[in-house]
Amino acid sequence: MAIQAEQSAHGSQVEEKKNVHTEEISEFVSATKDRTFKAPESNAFGQSFRDYDIESERQKGVEEFYRLQHINQTYDFVKKMREHYKKLDKAAMSIWECCEMLNEVVDDSDPDLDEPQIQHLLQTAEAIRKDYPNEDWLHLTALIHDLGKILHLPQFGELPQWAVVGDTFPVGCAFDEKNVHHKYFKENPDSQNPAYNTKEGVYSKGCGLDNVLMSWGHDDYMYMVAKENGTTLPSPGLFIIRYHSFYPLHKEGAYTHLMSEEDFENLKWLHIFNKYDLYSKSKVLVDVEKVKPYYQSLIDK
Repeated sequence: MAIQAEQSAHGSQVEEKKNVHTEEISEFVSATKDRTFKAPESNAFGQSFRDYDIESERQKGVEEFYRLQHINQTYDFVKKMREHYKKLDKAAMSIWECCEMLNEVVDDSDPDLDEPQIQHLLQTAEAIRKDYPNEDWLHLTALIHDLGKILHLPQFGELPQWAVVGDTFPVGCAFDEKNVHHKYFKENPDSQNPAYNTKEGVYSKGCGLDNVLMSWGHDDYMYMVAKENGTTLPSPGLFIIRYHSFYPLHKEGAYTHLMSEEDFENLKWLHIFNKYDLYSKSKVLVDVEKVKPYYQSLIDK
């Protein structure tokens, strides 16, 4: 009985801490809400953003994407991918050259846009630049946050889209029901593994997201590239790059029991960034050559 009481008290403390952080994040986001950017009411297809239930041919493809992703993203698969790609031996190129390569990539997991990815990068960056003119690190973060999608190209291994794009989530612990199309996780082998199918799995409460393996894709890969190449981006910028697709966390509030204090601080900026990442998607294209000199100056810096 004493043990149960102790566990209950600890659980209450964790929940109380979570509520405090949630309030702090909400206040931080609210303090910056009076900006010029206004989220549109519908996406490029005239539908609600991130609506996975609308009947359409594109939505059928998106659901099939998540079926494959949820079945194949296992703890062992992620460890294998991280071990292989941490060598960073695929190519040497400039940031802008990498941006241009994204003209060859269209994200099959995205229900809101089917334009080449370089437009998404610039639309996000330009919207943030307008509202946060003095946060140049945030402009650059927006420009490079999706560069890891080059994993889908032949020279980088031509990984299937389910191993490159889409919402991310921790592996090595239970798959939270807040994950989109959660039903397909039942076919993931880790769902039947006692070591991986509990709430904490191989982790512990408050261990910090740095110690958690995320499903493999462009987020984690670009984070590796930035870190290993000695980026001077601040901690929130790296956090945004690594977790901007972690919608179960920053949209639904799942997996917070794994976060550290630093994670909660960085999450404030991810909440700011996400509005622009999601709602700046548009058929109104950015003049690439016009804005290139500004972003090249940030790359050089």
